Amino acid sequence: MTIAYLAVTFVAVVANAAVGVADLARARFVLGNCAAVGVPPTWLIWLGLAKIAGAAGLVTGLLGVRPLGVAAAVGLVLFFVGAVVAHLRARVLRSIGFPAGFLALACAALVGALAQ
Repeated sequence: MTIAYLAVTFVAVVANAAVGVADLARARFVLGNCAAVGVPPTWLIWLGLAKIAGAAGLVTGLLGVRPLGVAAAVGLVLFFVGAVVAHLRARVLRSIGFPAGFLALACAALVGALAQ
């Protein structure tokens, strides 16, 4: 495993786990962002669990179950493509950098996982 792959995947794991916990805790910034984009607050538990599951899958991939790591990375890429699209549709550009950043991390983790 390359250091770059390990580093980017570690950052993706920490970031997704942290924001997943924030979703589950219904943090104020999460609620505000959901309201701005038009996502019902009732979805937060599922969105948070999806992010945490993606982070866990990336860890599993690092631990040697490569297909699960690749699947988790693909899932996170698709998740954050959806988040970026939701921001664009709602014309909420002031906070689009967050899902775009998470998308970039997920893409980098996917590229690294496929290269292993």
